[in-house]
Amino acid sequence: MPPFVLWISRLLPTNPIVVRLVAGGSKRMRHLYIRSGYLAVMMLVLFFNLLQIGGGTTMKALAQRGAGAFTVISFGQVGLLCLITPIFMAGAIAQESSPRTWDILLTTPMSNLQIVLGTLFGRLFFVVALLLSTLPLFATTQFFGGVPSPAIFLSYAIAACSALVVASIAVFLSVTRSAGKRAVFVFYVAVIMYLFATYAGDIFLRQRYPVAVGAAQFYTTALTPLNPFLALESLLDANSYPARDMSGSSSFLARWWLGSPVSAFCWSCAIVSVVLIGWSTARLRVIGTRGATIPWWRRLFMKQTAGGERAARTVGHNPIAWRERTNKGSSIAGRLGRWIFVGAGLIAALVLLSLYHGKQLSVDEFQGAILALVGAEVLIVALAAINLSGVAVSREREDGTLDLLLTTPIQPGPYIAGKLRGLVQYLLPMILVPFLSLGVIAIWVLFGGFSSGAPVVESVMLGTRTVQVPIMFAEGAILVPMVLVAFVAFCVMVGLQWSIKSKGTIGSVIAASGVVIVFAGILGLCGFAVGKNVPILGPVLNALSPFNLVVSVTQPDLTMPESLNEVRAARIALAVGSLIAAAVYIVVVISMHATMKRTFMMTVRRLAGTN
Repeated sequence: MPPFVLWISRLLPTNPIVVRLVAGGSKRMRHLYIRSGYLAVMMLVLFFNLLQIGGGTTMKALAQRGAGAFTVISFGQVGLLCLITPIFMAGAIAQESSPRTWDILLTTPMSNLQIVLGTLFGRLFFVVALLLSTLPLFATTQFFGGVPSPAIFLSYAIAACSALVVASIAVFLSVTRSAGKRAVFVFYVAVIMYLFATYAGDIFLRQRYPVAVGAAQFYTTALTPLNPFLALESLLDANSYPARDMSGSSSFLARWWLGSPVSAFCWSCAIVSVVLIGWSTARLRVIGTRGATIPWWRRLFMKQTAGGERAARTVGHNPIAWRERTNKGSSIAGRLGRWIFVGAGLIAALVLLSLYHGKQLSVDEFQGAILALVGAEVLIVALAAINLSGVAVSREREDGTLDLLLTTPIQPGPYIAGKLRGLVQYLLPMILVPFLSLGVIAIWVLFGGFSSGAPVVESVMLGTRTVQVPIMFAEGAILVPMVLVAFVAFCVMVGLQWSIKSKGTIGSVIAASGVVIVFAGILGLCGFAVGKNVPILGPVLNALSPFNLVVSVTQPDLTMPESLNEVRAARIALAVGSLIAAAVYIVVVISMHATMKRTFMMTVRRLAGTN
């Protein structure tokens, strides 16, 4: 074999790291469940979209139905990949917390590029396998017509480039030791917030570039090539979101960036990935000679131990609750992160309200922006609860703390209750954010807009009848946090349950995230389906999911149109449903606590001493 071909082969196909990760990961049941679940979800989405009621069976109707199904599964595929890729790459980020792994790799004959590419593509292989598994589903949509072949391959290119850049960032963080196990959740949330922020910014900017005066079609913006969903929208919905004609521009960058957003997105992801891989390759050997250092922010803000005795601290009746509440906020990130989140959420709500108060946003734009903002806040709080609780016990097992706790007189009941109470208390400032965001808007609505002239109510068409509905139900500022607190307690209990059963932190977080996502997804889909067709009962079921509740509060015409014939009754039903939802979650939490208390000693002692 020629030396060049052998060198290429050792970079990827026969790379020892790629072979080890692919061979080992292919035997894990967790990966099998993820692949099977992913394919099952995509098949169900395609099935239900192709079997829509109405629309006829003519060739034109079937073509439109096939095109619609292709659009839905294309967006669903990109969304699922953005959620799944960080999960598969979490091992690469967490690997940094064990420097011995890197020390062993640095003593092998492998080159820097082999180590980096092996770590990247060994874990990215499973994401690519998920992507290719849906190719037969995309091919079936062509039987109905309306789906051109280039659109299929370009949608795959967008999804693959999205996974590549996310994986490259994860490997960069791992190789440069910029993050550890604690950064897995931060990395996950950063991906979600980036997608939310760029999409919301594009919705605001596109209003400046309408295709025609008063038209509902808008040209793409400078943010389109920065978000996979926007690039996919410009590809699949070119009539409503066309690319700008930049043929007359003298700048090649402007013609490329604004005139070809799909190409710009794919090439930008590839360039960023190459840069990150190159930087990681160049800096790989530096980590072998770098010892432990104290970051500058710790030297600047943290108290230095200079001897002497510190003042006694009030622990309370449950020391586990005190420990969970205080330890999570002992770092600079823990102290400032929550309050920065609170301030950012409040400022964003005030900015949106000021724009609407000044009539710079329409009713639909304002409602959509508030929905995106509060929805992102609720999602981050739920993910934070899952992440913190998912590592609450498994991390103590890994560092040996749990073995020491088992020798103390503390009982399983107070131990689990202390974890629950401490984590919920720690998350309370973050739960406060949706209350503040919705609260300032509720005050503005209750006072009639402070004579700004901006609409406080909107006209909703229900068949042939027009109903006046507030732009936001003011009571939602109380209902959403009330349900969210109970839902967060439920998420914490699910995380604790898997943390007790799992040996490692990554496995427990992934399992807990999967359970909560499936549970919330089923509640959301059922509530949305019932809410659109069944009056009164629809708002009650929508309140069971905090995400549906946010939509019902900000845009009730989307989730419960049949209930708006009597707006007062719909609002009462939503409030009653919120009370029922909070009570149901509390009962579930109490039941889970009783079950976990009975099986705690058997499960924990069976896994004690393992990591």
